[in-house]
Amino acid sequence: MANALQQLIRERLDRKGWSYGDVARRGGVPRSTVHHLATTDRVARMPQSATLEGLSKGLELPLDTIRRAAAEACGIHVYGTPSAPDAGGPAAPSADPEVDLLIASVQQLSADDRRHVAALVESLLGRSAQRTSEN
Repeated sequence: MANALQQLIRERLDRKGWSYGDVARRGGVPRSTVHHLATTDRVARMPQSATLEGLSKGLELPLDTIRRAAAEACGIHVYGTPSAPDAGGPAAPSADPEVDLLIASVQQLSADDRRHVAALVESLLGRSAQRTSEN
């Protein structure tokens, strides 16, 4: 079964009648990269931002759509923020992709590692609050 990024690339190629080379030229990424992402069952790690931006441009799809499909292909579930408070609508993407990636990555940590991350976050937030109250 194809992963989310494979499906996205293949569907777009089929719908538009494009080749890997067409996408690569439009997006400014190597053809081999497009081919690899379209044919690899499990992407080992999240592609670099420039690669995702190139795919977005080459496939003529929103960057967030590409980013989410790539994250899912890596086994990372990316959470969005609610579209509106209590709207019950679909989740909208976070304005910051690093936030999405951090939230999704925490799920892959062991319970012990999650406790360490939580302690670090609390410490950083406490330091930030302390600096704010001093100013």
